Amino acid sequence: MTFPLRRVISLGIVALVASLAGAGPALAQIAWPDQAYLRAHYTKREVSIPMRDGVGLHTVIYSPKDRPGPFPIMLTRTPYSAGPYGPEGYPRTLGPGPGFAAAGYHFVSQDVRGRYRSGGQFVHMTPNRTDKKSPRDVDETTDTWDTIDWLITQVPANNGRVGLWGISYGGFFAAEGLIDAHPALKAVSPQAPQADWFMGDDTHHNGAFFLTSTFNFMAWCGRRGSGPSMTCGKGFDFGTDDGYRFFLELGPLANAEAKFFKGESPGWTDMMEHGTYDEFWKARSILPHLRGVKPAVLTVGGWYDANNFYGAIKVFEAIERQSPGTDNAIVIGPWSHGQWYRDPGRSLAKLDFGINSSEEYHDRILLPFFEGHLKGSGWADHPKAWVFETGANRWRTFDVWPPKESTPRSIYLGAGKTLSLSPPPAGDRGVEEWVSDPANPVPFVGVKSTDMDPDYMAQDQRFSVDRPDVVAYLGDALTEPLTIAGPITPELYVSSTGTDGDWVVKLIDVHPDGFQELIRGDVVRAKFRTSFERPEPLTPGQVTRIDFTMPDVFHTIRPGHRLMVQVQGSWFPLVDRNPQTFVDIYRATAADFRVATQRVHRGPDARSRIVVNVVGGRLVP
Repeated sequence: MTFPLRRVISLGIVALVASLAGAGPALAQIAWPDQAYLRAHYTKREVSIPMRDGVGLHTVIYSPKDRPGPFPIMLTRTPYSAGPYGPEGYPRTLGPGPGFAAAGYHFVSQDVRGRYRSGGQFVHMTPNRTDKKSPRDVDETTDTWDTIDWLITQVPANNGRVGLWGISYGGFFAAEGLIDAHPALKAVSPQAPQADWFMGDDTHHNGAFFLTSTFNFMAWCGRRGSGPSMTCGKGFDFGTDDGYRFFLELGPLANAEAKFFKGESPGWTDMMEHGTYDEFWKARSILPHLRGVKPAVLTVGGWYDANNFYGAIKVFEAIERQSPGTDNAIVIGPWSHGQWYRDPGRSLAKLDFGINSSEEYHDRILLPFFEGHLKGSGWADHPKAWVFETGANRWRTFDVWPPKESTPRSIYLGAGKTLSLSPPPAGDRGVEEWVSDPANPVPFVGVKSTDMDPDYMAQDQRFSVDRPDVVAYLGDALTEPLTIAGPITPELYVSSTGTDGDWVVKLIDVHPDGFQELIRGDVVRAKFRTSFERPEPLTPGQVTRIDFTMPDVFHTIRPGHRLMVQVQGSWFPLVDRNPQTFVDIYRATAADFRVATQRVHRGPDARSRIVVNVVGGRLVP
């Protein structure tokens, strides 16, 4: 079965696409060395590296054959195949960027435990074992240590220094290597790393289930195979290009297990059994473990990464907070998931950024990072953050992220569906309301799709603004630039006739020609408004404060543009339908789904607003 590109790049599949010999044509857009070059300059061997518990991990090693060395080792660990396998199979790419093959490294790719040709059992987002008392107590940190320990003693002509990198799920395994790191591991680049599958990556945002991405991934790469190790098989055949209709007709979420997965996808089954932020999910968050990190770190993310931008920001922040002495930096470009690896990064959907942002990142940041730490060729003074400023379309550097010169500003939802810098006057006790119908949810894109489109955040938002169940608040045209940097925090005073509900908030840059550019959008599930561990029902009709933090942005709204805030109660099928009754949604029945009237309140005691961080300039109401 052949997959369109936007369907292939789902929940970390870019790591698979990038590693396979049959990778898609998008790779050709960056000038990687071709396979003939790799065959001429690198020898290949495949080994099984023993772990401390006796399990062997299949590992492929490519070593320079035309230079004496010694060379550093560049390692990536993946659940998406270390292939192509066999002596004649060479990949389309080696290393994290196009300049690495010519620079000279031992390139190592490894099937992680329980995937493809490696032994052992695969566990999604493998929990870290903090109390390791015996050689049987293994996790991804011990597997990384054991792998590096074997490589530096068994790979000839290495210089004793190791770099580690990976994208998406590979980024998670790279970040795992930072924990109790092997002394030879000197530099690590987690790129779009998965950090917490309940709070913000891939499968959930603020407890709301991301349906399309999770369904596609578990159907393709989460099923049990015929052998002991899991592989990625055929993608799910929807029999239609209309995913909105498919998932609507699926009915309650429990039907996916009964009709399609049938116990064959352990990851899906586990999720359906853990609908709150319980110990199952807490054990799978990598963030608390990023303490005492010793290798240098360069985390990479994309503003338009539909999968793991949360992970990139949170991994960087966790290391800053918990390992203040670490050489820790971040790069954020104008990219969708893994786009920096695939194409020059000049455009996404209808957005044109004016420069080849990926090429600048590879040449000026990524290669110098590894060359400096693994070869000693200079990486002493560097900024804390390289970030691309969308709207202005330029790279900026900062010694702190978010910028320390940013100032919090409140944008209030005002009467007449307007936006204002001033709080509502004493007499304004207004409300906007809409009917939220689970049988007619608001779509997340304006085209037919069966997956989480990798560019959905760059698509024009006009497709939904005229729906009666979408409320749009619009500001006046700006007379000077407005630059927003850092996280965005909606604070809404809401009520509902139901006992649960979703609130989706979108901050939008409205261009003079009418194009509605999504700056950031996200969702919160009302029952998690005070606790993700202990959900609480809404009291019908009672005004309740809901606030949550959306991931960072760095965007300049130009003069003549207008700021818009859209609020709605569904975002389907990106996010599963909320029954709007207080139930375990994973076990909800058709009878639990009910129409509800949702309201956003304004007034002295209900100042619904969006809090942003402004760098220079001012907002003209």
